[in-house]
Amino acid sequence: MAEKLDKIDLSILKILQENSKITNLELSKKIGLSPAPTLERVKKLESTEIIESYHAKVNAEKIGLNVRTFVLVTLAWSKENALENFLERISKINEITEGYIITGDGDFLLKIITKDIPSYEQLLFKKLSQIEEVERLKTFMTLSKIKKTKLLPFDYD
Repeated sequence: MAEKLDKIDLSILKILQENSKITNLELSKKIGLSPAPTLERVKKLESTEIIESYHAKVNAEKIGLNVRTFVLVTLAWSKENALENFLERISKINEITEGYIITGDGDFLLKIITKDIPSYEQLLFKKLSQIEEVERLKTFMTLSKIKKTKLLPFDYD
């Protein structure tokens, strides 16, 4: 169930998504409250898990992680405990940075980041394709990023 948020809460969420390193004093000035109630509101947004975490966004290319792929996975559902076994196996593969259960042509969509094509090939042939529950894999290699935003598509006004 969605929490009841007022305009000030929504402003805080928008500002913190754009810059989570902003000080409480700067935030309070932007939203028009004094620092104490501003901090109280942020703490409430954190305690209700509307704000889940704060973290550093690292540039993958600058640390040598240059290949980003999406892999469409179809499971062999006839195998016993197919879902549980598959989820357990992929949870141990660090290069899989995101995974989604999907509808359509496959069962899962995995986002994978590796340093180069040979590393991706190793991952594909030595790890992913070796998972017994996998029936089919289809790779989508990314060429360049055309859009990425940290701001969730929500009406903050």
